[in-house]
Amino acid sequence: MITFEQVSFAYASKRVLDSLSFSLQSGELLAVMGESGCGKSTLLHLAAGLLKPQGGRILSDHNRISYAFQEPRLFPWMTVRENLLAVLPKERIQTESEKIPRILEQVGLSNAEDLYPNQLSGGMKSRASLARALLYDGDLFLLDECFASLDEALRAELTAFLREELKRKKKTAIFVTHLRSEAEAFSDHILTL
Repeated sequence: MITFEQVSFAYASKRVLDSLSFSLQSGELLAVMGESGCGKSTLLHLAAGLLKPQGGRILSDHNRISYAFQEPRLFPWMTVRENLLAVLPKERIQTESEKIPRILEQVGLSNAEDLYPNQLSGGMKSRASLARALLYDGDLFLLDECFASLDEALRAELTAFLREELKRKKKTAIFVTHLRSEAEAFSDHILTL
């Protein structure tokens, strides 16, 4: 469960969130929509604890967060495989590394395991970032326009896959998108800022 109670946040004099309230139960998927600069990414940063509310409060019972940022944020000196493993605690590396080929296949990167980020297209980097979030397997997924650099057909395929995967595992997710069709295909609820 995650709840925003009258949450406000501003950058200098620009208020981006003003008394925002919503609640998301465990296993529910929320899509967040709105114009550029309206606070969608800020909402995710607040949910992750990367920012603190300037007003109101956030309640969450999630211990582990999988975050796919708008920019993939891959380590340039590591292969795709190494980038995926980099987010895992040492005690999970041995067991979780066996899942990498299957996860990369699910996001359409079967042959990219040994490639470096400078060898990937923008869309491949986004899918590697998503694969990393899936491997980490948090109980809360924060997904910031992670399909923005993909073509329409691949976006639709990955949106359907991701919804099915998160629902199967009873994960909670907040998914930022500009596309109404993508929001409707992915989510149980849509929040427009």
